[in-house]
Amino acid sequence: MGGIRFVKEDKEVVAATGANLRLKAMENSVDIYKMWGKMMNCGGYGQCGTCAVEIVSGMENLSPRTDAENKLLKKKPDNYRLACQTLVNGPVEVITKP
Repeated sequence: MGGIRFVKEDKEVVAATGANLRLKAMENSVDIYKMWGKMMNCGGYGQCGTCAVEIVSGMENLSPRTDAENKLLKKKPDNYRLACQTLVNGPVEVITKP
């Protein structure tokens, strides 16, 4: 079990090992999408990049970046992830809509 702390929202949620970061955010009413992303997101398939988040701490507790992430986030810092592609395996701190 790991905890996900959404920094801007000041919200901590419990996540089972291997939980999907996008789904945990949605289940806990944490909005990860900016205006455009709310209307035009791909539904969690790693195709649009609108669910990008910044990882403040706990990077070592996340699944490795996927090919989709490497493509869509290549101009972003290494601590940016696509929430839909990220599996949580331990405590992590996240900044939404970086």
